[in-house]
Amino acid sequence: MTKKYEIVIKYIQDLSVEVPNPEIFIYSREKITRYSLGINITTKTLKNGLIEVITKLNYKDPNEDKRKSYFEISYSTVVKIKDKGISKKELEKILLCEIPSEIYPIAEKILIQLIKDSGFPELKLEKKVDFEQLYQQKLN
Repeated sequence: MTKKYEIVIKYIQDLSVEVPNPEIFIYSREKITRYSLGINITTKTLKNGLIEVITKLNYKDPNEDKRKSYFEISYSTVVKIKDKGISKKELEKILLCEIPSEIYPIAEKILIQLIKDSGFPELKLEKKVDFEQLYQQKLN
């Protein structure tokens, strides 16, 4: 099956690490494995039939503890839809499921490296993200 879209460009749009002070760094280092991954996908129509898909990953403490660090990447993917007669439902699935599935391993690798380079132990995100399942949940 041929893809109905073409990735024109992909790049890191924003990268953020927040470690307010040494005490929080030490505390966060001990708790980092309890942090959780959050994902948000947004789209924006551009000129010339292009669409931007922004996949934002954040890794943060799910608790309301004030002593925490925060890590985030916004990864932009600009695509061109090849089939002009594509249905709205099919387009939505491409933008919210297929493209994030394709670029997620890259964004995840960058985020994990960012956390490691910030002085935290190397992480392995055990749970793989199933964008198809997330998309189906959104529909229901």
